[in-house]
Amino acid sequence: MPLLDSRRLTGPGLLLDRPGAVVDVAMDDTHRAQTIAAWRRNAARMLEAVGWGNETLSTRAFTGGASLALSAPPDALYAATELNEWAWASAEAEMGGARPSTLEPDAARLREAIQAESNPPLLALRSMARRRGVTFLTGEDQVSVGTGAGVTVWPENELPAPQAVDWSRVHDVPLALVTGSNGKTTIVRLLAAMLARAGRTPGSTSTDGVKVGDRWLAEGDYSGPSGARMVLRDPGVEAAVLETARGGILRRGLPVEQADVAVITNIADDHLGEFGVQSLADLAATKLVTARAVRPDGRVVMNADDPTLVGARPQLSAPVIWFSLHPERAEIRDHLATGGQAALLEGDALVLATGAKRVPVARVDEVTITLGGIATHNVANALAAIAAAQRLHLPTDVIRATLQNFGRSVADNPGRANLIELGGVRLLIDFAHNPHGMGALAATASTLGSGRRLVMLGQAGDRSDSAIRELAQEAMRLHPDYAIVKELEQYLRGRSPGEVPALLMDELQRLGLPPEAVSFPGSEVAAVHHALEWARPGDLLVLPIHQDRAQVMRLIERLQGSGWKAGEDLSKQ
Repeated sequence: MPLLDSRRLTGPGLLLDRPGAVVDVAMDDTHRAQTIAAWRRNAARMLEAVGWGNETLSTRAFTGGASLALSAPPDALYAATELNEWAWASAEAEMGGARPSTLEPDAARLREAIQAESNPPLLALRSMARRRGVTFLTGEDQVSVGTGAGVTVWPENELPAPQAVDWSRVHDVPLALVTGSNGKTTIVRLLAAMLARAGRTPGSTSTDGVKVGDRWLAEGDYSGPSGARMVLRDPGVEAAVLETARGGILRRGLPVEQADVAVITNIADDHLGEFGVQSLADLAATKLVTARAVRPDGRVVMNADDPTLVGARPQLSAPVIWFSLHPERAEIRDHLATGGQAALLEGDALVLATGAKRVPVARVDEVTITLGGIATHNVANALAAIAAAQRLHLPTDVIRATLQNFGRSVADNPGRANLIELGGVRLLIDFAHNPHGMGALAATASTLGSGRRLVMLGQAGDRSDSAIRELAQEAMRLHPDYAIVKELEQYLRGRSPGEVPALLMDELQRLGLPPEAVSFPGSEVAAVHHALEWARPGDLLVLPIHQDRAQVMRLIERLQGSGWKAGEDLSKQ
């Protein structure tokens, strides 16, 4: 019964609403109840022995294993992981027939670890911040209270007494959490643009990095707690929008305990099998952790066109604002009949509905990122942003103007539904990284008139064989004339080089593409080069870009500047 993973939870998560520790373990399903009971007994024994008798135990079973969690003081989480590992090892031994182990000297060792890690000033500040209803953050050897323009930060080893803090200066700035399987980054960027147009300095995190106004603090994937703390500790931030990825929630919990609005875009088959999350319902439960952080006067913005989210609605205590491309849905009709709110596509208009009242926001054909309405996934993203923006108290005219202007430059939303003219061909560049996203991209591309069509495919190695094949199946909805498969060297994640491309090529050919219409030139940049060499005037190249966007965009800009035309020798440019 191996230990699969052991980690600290620094914030509310799937199993706990507070800090603690969790282990993921493999176990025989037929003896699961007895094994979990053994862990509970041993965890409770040791918690009592170290003086943590009031802490909480929580478990979550999945096929082939379970996640076992215990809450703990936030200043002793490394010791908590050791305690949890001890409880699991003791349960494992007990299930193997061994007699229950004695607590000493292990309890003494753990008490020493707790004492060495303890930080009473930190606990005192946390207690006062919570009583005052302001955010408290630890991490990166710092402690902070408040957020953005209302933040105060200290080194972790130089904390003041709570009564020495000028609490009149401490407050939280408006905060939105954005999660879901697809569309997160576009909505984060759109909300940040709306805030900027309203005259507020936005701070945002995403898989692109951490940004305050026009200033980048860091680049890379910062959709987890460390990026959130970086933004929320910047005193220049007047409102924050945080992309909140599934991985960060499962590894560390939420970065904050309270937010003004949470947006859940959709739930798609992606990353299943990690941390015991094995179904869409499990994935929804993970992403809906963000809803638990919503303040009493806040809202959860959810997709009424997603059946998994509709089914999860009864689990939520916070009020919901639905968004939908289909206002005739029963969920929408019933919600509005009781005075609820929704952002809807009604005819050719995006509207904000409250009960029977309608406030027109924009026509769909003037919302730039929808490509005139054909990118229906971005119509949905725009509706989600409308719903969240009004909870951030942004004026309708600001929301409208942003929707009309955002996306006119590729720099507004790089790598997301960018339609670029280059040398007589059109490039549709996106981040589609799972079957759901690829299906949306193929649906958009299918509406674009073209000569021949090319699609480029690549996938991270931590997806199952069936999920990788499903990506190719969705790409075939485009009816491509040619397909290029690429290697994502930065995302092998346990796979051998060439393994994922081989699966994609096999599936494309199984679905009918002849061998000569499928190629594997190597890296992402090499694949883009090959696509441009194949292209002729009038063609459409559908290019999901995942790891080398900056290089690809520089190549495109260079070719545009040189006047390159499709069919010309690319090596001379």
